Amino acid sequence: MKKAVITGITGQDGSYLAEMLLHKGYEVHGVIRRASTFNTRRLDHLYRDPHNGEKVQLFLHYGDLSSSDSLERVIHDVHPDEVYHLAAQSHVRVSFDMPEYTGDVTGLGTIRILESIRRLGSNTRFYQASTSELFGSAAAPQSETTPFQPQSPYAAAKLYAFWVTRNYSQGYDLFACNGILFNHESPRRGETFVTRKITMAVARIKAGLQKKLYLGNLEAKRDWGYAPEYVEAMWSMLQQEEPHDIVIGTGEAHTVRNFVEEAFGYVDLNYKDYVEIDPRYFRPTEVNHLEADPAKAKRILKWNPKVRYYDLVRIMMDADLELIGLESPGDGKKIVEDKFDDWHNWEDQIVSMGR
Repeated sequence: MKKAVITGITGQDGSYLAEMLLHKGYEVHGVIRRASTFNTRRLDHLYRDPHNGEKVQLFLHYGDLSSSDSLERVIHDVHPDEVYHLAAQSHVRVSFDMPEYTGDVTGLGTIRILESIRRLGSNTRFYQASTSELFGSAAAPQSETTPFQPQSPYAAAKLYAFWVTRNYSQGYDLFACNGILFNHESPRRGETFVTRKITMAVARIKAGLQKKLYLGNLEAKRDWGYAPEYVEAMWSMLQQEEPHDIVIGTGEAHTVRNFVEEAFGYVDLNYKDYVEIDPRYFRPTEVNHLEADPAKAKRILKWNPKVRYYDLVRIMMDADLELIGLESPGDGKKIVEDKFDDWHNWEDQIVSMGR
């Protein structure tokens, strides 16, 4: 039985990755921060519905990216075959308000884990969750050879993490690689991220619980994909013979305005009646166009996304409509049922969001 450690296991990506690895027969260990309240709702369904009726091999450990000792203790105790480093202060707008904290957790947190692996002297394979925000103002489409031009404290911290991952791979012969993931969303996305903020607001407006949706730059273009498929790419990267830094994305970009229009249109509402611009949501340095060139992912990983942009909007809208107690058209539910096997199903989506 392979053993994996996941930082950020309680987040969107971490929960999907844990679910997938458990179904592949892994023993999964997650690192979570100690807090006065529980934040494991995205994982709770895994305990309620064990795969094949067997005991779930899922274990949670307290740790913090700002504490080398806590991270080293987990790595030493578990002795994992694979480490997936997904945790970070990952909200771009927040990084402008908390730049020092973002640098410490998102940047230095990575080297703390790499040092723990190096000191252990094992054959542990390491995956670093990089981001399309590294490209910043670089011309689209962006590939592995596109020069990085970070435009936020978050992106700058991730750039540090990217290079130390490569340095440890080359300097210490560790199997360490960067997945440069473009935006990927799902019903498990945090409610402060723009896509989920939109779909939640549309559901609440449809139910008469909210009157307006306040947003920033509607003309920003992003390459949006479906998160469960992106964790498959993460896993595949650690199964290769050699480590590769790889861009993961769909290869198509759409504006925030278009996402808003599609989401409101799905419930027969005109977004212009409900959306207002709030200057607080603009970044000091804006990133206008992120669009992946995923040729390397297709060539090396044989990775091709099944869910396209318009499918994604429907999946998220159906889940949030059902979450709030409204009947949904069901297009998103059918997409999930048609395109995915038994490790990922619609009921997990809704249960994990706390219905």
